[in-house]
Order: sequence, then structure tokens, then C-alpha cells
Amino acid sequence: MSKNLAFFNERFIGLDEPVLPVEERGLQFGDGVYELIRIYRGIPFTLKEHLTRLEQSAQSILLVLPKTVEELAELVQAGIDRAGINEGTVYIQVTRGTAPRGHLFPGGIPSNLYIIWKEGVPSLDKQRSVGVKVFTFPDERWNNCYIKSICLLPNILAKEKAHQRGGHEAILIRENEIKEGSSTNLFIVKDGVFKTPVADQSILNGITRQKIIDILKQHDIPVLETRLTIDDIEVADEMLITSTTQEAVPVVMVNHRVIGTGKPGPYFQKLITWFQIEVDQTCGGLWK
Repeated sequence: MSKNLAFFNERFIGLDEPVLPVEERGLQFGDGVYELIRIYRGIPFTLKEHLTRLEQSAQSILLVLPKTVEELAELVQAGIDRAGINEGTVYIQVTRGTAPRGHLFPGGIPSNLYIIWKEGVPSLDKQRSVGVKVFTFPDERWNNCYIKSICLLPNILAKEKAHQRGGHEAILIRENEIKEGSSTNLFIVKDGVFKTPVADQSILNGITRQKIIDILKQHDIPVLETRLTIDDIEVADEMLITSTTQEAVPVVMVNHRVIGTGKPGPYFQKLITWFQIEVDQTCGGLWK
């Protein structure tokens, strides 16, 4: 029996219950923001960080959240408990609301809140054991990628193009600089130093990215936030991509060019172990 559950504005609903109004600004304009949170052992990992970023994204597009961060945190946990989810995800989306279609913000219209709890996450055991292939594409997104906007068409197109070539992810390049993946951040390792693109307006400062930087520093591994090009990637000893659902995955090939030895490297192996320990300490229980 599925443990999936949804919430629309002020009520819990089934995942297949029709509730979306036709004239909804998220649907018609992509006028909204979102967050995706990983659940481990029934606990939402880095919940505070995700909700803080949701609030920052909303403020950046002049959108008022319908609930406080504290109220959202309580609601997230209530849904997890109600659905009985042990391992899974929580998706939160807030849009500017329901109003007749028009480019100007509607006055006096409350925002719409959607939450979806889902049990389970895809297994990445094979990808972690052998590594993945990625392809690079021009970054055709808008300039404010630090906002976690629901306007994701350029990301989707890039990832689909990579998938059609047999790739796991699309890596985006803007003005010769490597930025991030279509749904991931990236790191390279060179001579024992982790390097990652600068978290400016051109990338999303991933919560997993931030957590990994903290973990590396705790273990006295040097981390450098810097400008990266394709040349840096091609001479890297290791490369990995990170996200909420994927945690960390090693990259062994970029555009048919082998990275390092062509196998997941020792720094990745250490990092994923340290990350799992962090989850254990935060969410309790043994790693499954």
C-alpha cells in the first residue's frame, strides 16, 4: 500500500485528487518556488536549511509564504508521521496563487501551498560503484539561478539531451565557466583539494553542497570555491555531483573524456562514508 500523501493549502489530500485550478500562476507563469527534502528514518534531513532557503527564494520573487518557517516545519513532520514514511522525500511548492491570467501581480490573492510526501528514493548503488557519464551544454537559464524557482524548462531540456546521449546528467557552461548540473552541484578533486564553482547568483547553493563543504572542512580536507572551466575538469583526479536525492555520485566521464582513472576515486569513497555518518548522527539508526 502506497504511503504517498499530499497537502493543498489547508488540507491533506490523496496524491491523485484533482485540486489544481486552471488559472493558477504556477501553472500559467511558473510563478513560484520550491524545495525538496530527503527523509531518513522518518526525519527530514537539513529541514531548517531547506525552509530557510525556501523563504529566501520567496522573498527574492516578492512572494509571501502562506505559513511561517516554523509552521511549515511542523506541517512537514506531521505529514511524515501521518503517512508513516521511513525513507523518502518531501516536496514543497508555493505559487503566487489563483487569479485571472495577467502579467501583473494579482492584488489580495493568497499564495497556494502544495506539499507532497513520497516513500522511497531511487537506488544509486550501481552509479556509486562504477561512476556515471555526463555531458556539457550551454547554460540557457536565466541569471538568477540562486533562486529555487519552478521555472525549470532549460534544466529539463539539458538533462533530457544528456539522457538521450546515454548520460546521467547535463553540466551547464556559461561564458566558458562550469556552473552546475541541471539538478546537481559539482565538485572536482585535484591534488587533494576539492574545488567547486562559486555560489553566486549563477548557481543554486545546494543544501547538500553546503553540507559536504562542512564535512570536508571537519576532516581537514581543503575546499576551494573558485571559477572552473572544462580544462579544469579534464585534468581532475576525481569529479562528483551532489543533490538532495542523490547525495553524492562519482563522475568518471565527461563528453567521452575519462576523468582520473575512470573509476570512483578514494576521495569520493571517503566522502560518501562521512556523509552517511552525518545522516546517522542527525537522523539516528543504522545506515541501510
